[in-house]
Amino acid sequence: MADSLYREVILDHYHNPRNKGTLDPADYSYEDTNPLCGDEVRIDLRVAGDRVTDVKFSGRGCAVSLASTSILTEMVEGRSLDEVKALTKDDLLDELGIPVSPARLKCALLGLKVLKAGIYGVAQADEDL
Repeated sequence: MADSLYREVILDHYHNPRNKGTLDPADYSYEDTNPLCGDEVRIDLRVAGDRVTDVKFSGRGCAVSLASTSILTEMVEGRSLDEVKALTKDDLLDELGIPVSPARLKCALLGLKVLKAGIYGVAQADEDL
C-alpha cells in the first residue's frame, strides 16, 4: 500500500512538476545529462544572503529523473546554501520513498548532481554523490 502511494507521488511530480522553468538571471545555474539514458536537467537558483529564495528546473527525461528533480527543488527552497550542500543522495532517495534499482540510480540522482555542480563545481559534486 505505501509503495503504491509513493509511486503515485512520483507520477504526480512527473505529470505536475513543481518549480518548472528557468530563472534569468540566476545566481547559480548548471545543466547536465545522464549519458546512459539521455535525461537532461538544468537547475537555476536565486540566493539572498545565504538562503535559496527561488529555484527552477527544466529538462527532459524519464519519470524518475524529473520527479526526483521536482522533489529536490521543494527540498531546497528556503534552505541555506550550507544546508543544500549538506544534502546527500540518501536524503533525496528517502524523500522519493521507493526503492530505486541500480540501473535507475543515476536517473534519480541527476538533479542532485546538477544542483551541487552549480553551487560549487563539478569535481566537488561528483565527490559528494
